[in-house]
Amino acid sequence: MPIIRRVAAVHDLSGVGRVSLMTVVPVLSTMGFEVCPLPTAILSNHTQYPSFSFLDLTEELPKIIAEWKRLAIDFSAIYTGYLGSPRQIRIIAGFIDDFRQDDTLVVVDPVLGDNGRLYNKITEEMVSEMRVLAKRGDVLTPNLTEVFALLGHAYHPDCTDEELKDMIAELSAMGPDTVIITGVPVKDEPKLTAVIAKSRSDGRTWKVTCPYLPAHYPGTGDTFTSVVTGSLLQGDSLPIALDRAVQFILQGIRATFGYQHDNREGILLERVLPNLRMPIQISSYELV
Repeated sequence: MPIIRRVAAVHDLSGVGRVSLMTVVPVLSTMGFEVCPLPTAILSNHTQYPSFSFLDLTEELPKIIAEWKRLAIDFSAIYTGYLGSPRQIRIIAGFIDDFRQDDTLVVVDPVLGDNGRLYNKITEEMVSEMRVLAKRGDVLTPNLTEVFALLGHAYHPDCTDEELKDMIAELSAMGPDTVIITGVPVKDEPKLTAVIAKSRSDGRTWKVTCPYLPAHYPGTGDTFTSVVTGSLLQGDSLPIALDRAVQFILQGIRATFGYQHDNREGILLERVLPNLRMPIQISSYELV
């Protein structure tokens, strides 16, 4: 085993705004892993600003992958996020096939949409290709919008726990052992939000509920999945990984919410990164 395990992080890089690689690298580095970025694009700032520069790195991806093959680089995990085109998704599917070993953890965050809508420029072809990529994941981390998109169902946010469990089973049948659904509204509790997850190999369904603060910070999904990835690599159980990630996001939001702060910059990640080295203080997960 290497002295420090490597994680291949397939995400875009925004110079301003704590999203994608600007959260993945500090979170996983703080948790003790070497992060090897496979950047899909470089942006001046993320796309929730009114304007931005954008450099598409699709043509560079096969060149980077070929050099890594020549170097015989091993990865303990491959972690994918936003992919900008059907071709990028196909390239990364091939990258996983080429680099995966028996003990490689593959985490797929199928970044497609939120709040009941697909993101701008996400086409049906991309949704279809993402289904193919999802099959390769050990862990799949869609939000509720992405769950419905991947399953081809009409979106509705008022899901019972039983409906969510059925959708997890459908997604898991595509291939992933573990499915984690984020951003789940809690019925009749507008001040709460939840995460629900199940591993097929374990058979139990876990739920973590936390307070909902009325503020939107880009990059919290990337941060959440990064913490889950690091926790699972450290040997945490699924419910502890969920708990650790939810607590960290809540700490980040609370550290940021009291300031007159441009929400587009994301949570004040630097204020709470040391918390990732602390043990879980209170476990709030439950079986459902």
